[in-house]
Amino acid sequence: MKIGIIGVGKMATAIIQGLKKGQDQLIISGSNLDRSKEIAEKLEVAYAQSHQDLLDHVDLVILGIKPQVYETVLAPLTFKQPVMSMAAGVSLAKLAELVGSDLPIIRIMPNMNAQILKSTTALTYNDKVSSDLKAKCQQIVASFGSCFEIAEKDFDTFTALAGSSPAYIYLFIEAMAKAGVAHGLPKDKALEIVSQTVLASANQLLQGQDSPHSLIDKICSPGGTTIAGLLELERTGLTAAVSAAIDKTIEKAKKM
Repeated sequence: MKIGIIGVGKMATAIIQGLKKGQDQLIISGSNLDRSKEIAEKLEVAYAQSHQDLLDHVDLVILGIKPQVYETVLAPLTFKQPVMSMAAGVSLAKLAELVGSDLPIIRIMPNMNAQILKSTTALTYNDKVSSDLKAKCQQIVASFGSCFEIAEKDFDTFTALAGSSPAYIYLFIEAMAKAGVAHGLPKDKALEIVSQTVLASANQLLQGQDSPHSLIDKICSPGGTTIAGLLELERTGLTAAVSAAIDKTIEKAKKM
């Protein structure tokens, strides 16, 4: 398949790195021809003379432009192929207005871990997308991480749980590392210890044999150190704070 990418920022670049592992032919179009040539040489992909030139020669187009310029960039263009968008806040209905209501339209919501080909990505479609195209879209998303097919109405929740949450996780890791420093460990050593522990703990969960609650119970011994720390986390409101942060993130997303 010939896949075109309009707009080649950090996220689109990360996606291209994943797609390059496959057999698809990739063509890009940047903000201008000189920029397209520069990026294409760096990424070792083909480039189009213009956005419309790209659209005239590809089987599927991925939009990597910022949501605030969608109308300006897309209005002069004529689309004839399926369109995949990664823009936050641009609904399937809005995309249909911009590119054509008779076209198959796909929305994806990757997160920053796409940069290491470990994105957690949401995927949804309009009713024009065939089963074969759905499978192809899932393959595209899987090239740079994990894929979760969800209803569009749940995209704001997904954004909070997968898009924004890395920042919250980094804050937790940073707090743990600072505590290590307070008790005498060098900062780099404390960060490595906490990061490796978080990674292994997540992998333990993904094996699917135990729930978070059961794993907590396995770690806590009666009258031990872990239960003392857990009770302090509950006393100071960790669970409520995390839940409130997700609520606030979703609330903000719905207003954008």
